[in-house]
Amino acid sequence: MRALPRTAFALLLTLPLLASQATADMLAIFTEGAPKDRFTLLNTGPCAITEASVLIDISTARGKLIFDVTDQGAGVQVFQPFEIVTGADALAGLPEVLDGQSALRLNIVSLAAGAEIAFTIDVDDTLGQRETTVSGSEIDGATLALTRGADSLTAGFSQDARATLLFSGCTS
Repeated sequence: MRALPRTAFALLLTLPLLASQATADMLAIFTEGAPKDRFTLLNTGPCAITEASVLIDISTARGKLIFDVTDQGAGVQVFQPFEIVTGADALAGLPEVLDGQSALRLNIVSLAAGAEIAFTIDVDDTLGQRETTVSGSEIDGATLALTRGADSLTAGFSQDARATLLFSGCTS
């Protein structure tokens, strides 16, 4: 029987560690609705996302998008305030969203694997022909950013109105 070279032996020892390293991933979905639009943040990874801050920035989208939360100000026609649908228990608190604002931050205490945070709000396109309706192509380029400690990741929303963040290592 031949002995394994040292490098092959070292690789064999590290493979189980690499295979067991868990990832925590987040999928964000924007759904155009009438009268409320919806953002869903889903933890698609196998471990909880803890002590993290998520920023949804629609100012970088193809359309000139804003949050329309009052009947006064920059919004068009129908308005809808920020309203949490599910996942409030995963948050440190609810954000204050001002009319005409183009970004909002959610501070996550702990979002379990498979769990979601969803909220409704009105998003208007102040450039488009149909200002009260935002299509997937208009939200294309908006960003989703997650910060946890010193680490920060950013992903852009695509034309299918989705953004995915992939990050490794569970902190629980």
